[in-house]
Amino acid sequence: MKPRLSYSKVAPGAFDVMRQLQRYVDNSGLERSLLELVKLRASQINGCAYCIDMHTKDARANGETEQRLYGLSAWHEAPFYTERERAALLWTETVTLVSETHVPDDVYEAVREQFDEKEIVDLAVAVVAINGWNRLAIGFRTVPGTYRPVKTPAATV
Repeated sequence: MKPRLSYSKVAPGAFDVMRQLQRYVDNSGLERSLLELVKLRASQINGCAYCIDMHTKDARANGETEQRLYGLSAWHEAPFYTERERAALLWTETVTLVSETHVPDDVYEAVREQFDEKEIVDLAVAVVAINGWNRLAIGFRTVPGTYRPVKTPAATV
């Protein structure tokens, strides 16, 4: 795959805005492990090879297990995830596929059982952010495999 352009160099202001959004998400108080699962699952749905590579590496660097990473695309059937993570993954899938799902009330209620109101907003913003990053990486053909993780409590993109 050949990259089309470097969006961070062509439009640094737009890139900075995306980084600010990501910083908000990373500092929202939501668990780092949960956020990595959300980022990885949305990236799987969107088919973003660069982001799948990135968030798999970040999750591993921060202690995520291989079993949970391998099972993520089948999380509905896998027993490796907490009820809170399941609610977040359901929300991630539903919001990522919003044109198909329209985020039904039963999904919102399932999320409300695990997250308070601010956390729900923060989770929605996390889904918005990763979907934005996916669209940039896919649209401009960011080459997967080049990302190197940095083990930190709240690394930013």
